Amino acid sequence: MKNLNMNRLSLGMNIDQVSNLLGKNYVISKKEIINQDTLEIISYRGYPNDDEVYLFTFKNEKLEKWEREFIPKYRVVEQK
Repeated sequence: MKNLNMNRLSLGMNIDQVSNLLGKNYVISKKEIINQDTLEIISYRGYPNDDEVYLFTFKNEKLEKWEREFIPKYRVVEQK
């Protein structure tokens, strides 16, 4: 179901439309004004998979782009 909701995203949506599809469990990662444009980035960690972070960039309250980043997995090596 989560992957299906990702397929329903489209550029130009506002934050409420995105969060209605993906849930309210997001974090505001960045907010700034550049050349009279308001930029806001929200992120979802572990959506739809545990090792992923999705970043959504809104310019003047409209979704301009989104991207996926993978969370690195570290392995602890025991020393003898």
